[in-house]
Amino acid sequence: MDTYLETERLVLRRFTAGDTDLLVELDSDAEVMRYLTGEPTPRAEIEQKVLPEILARYETHPDLGTFAAHEQSTGQFLGWFGLQPTSEAGTVDVGYRLNRSAWGRGYATEGTRALIDRAFNELGMARVIADTMAVNMKSRRVMVKAGLRFVRLFHVHFDDPLPGTEYGEVEYAIDRSAWEAGL
Repeated sequence: MDTYLETERLVLRRFTAGDTDLLVELDSDAEVMRYLTGEPTPRAEIEQKVLPEILARYETHPDLGTFAAHEQSTGQFLGWFGLQPTSEAGTVDVGYRLNRSAWGRGYATEGTRALIDRAFNELGMARVIADTMAVNMKSRRVMVKAGLRFVRLFHVHFDDPLPGTEYGEVEYAIDRSAWEAGL
């Protein structure tokens, strides 16, 4: 296993070409996809687009990407965490997608904090950002618990908007000095 990061309860590893079924299962839950696409991701899209893009990112940005998350004690697949490049130098975007069975157990906060720590302490980043739909209150709480702070509300045009899109998107962020100060 190509381990990227370990926490007290999580192991994050690089995805492999053999992980299609894990992603299909994760993205087949309409509730998991509620604030993302609003519908399950078709298997063909995961095979032909999603997984190849994840694997290609490891080549173009070796220290960044989307990482399969497993429970440390059981090895159970929980979902994924990501640390993605942005168009702004020194800034990365943190995110996650977890199976419903992992919700409410602190995994999202634990994994997000660990990725933020890695971004600043190992990768030399200056800033970490995250965004979600304004109505996604559970993810917004995770962002705050992980140390990110509200930056702005913004609106994006979607040709086929999800319910709640009219309330906009939110961005949260933290910079290195605030993270080091424990703010």
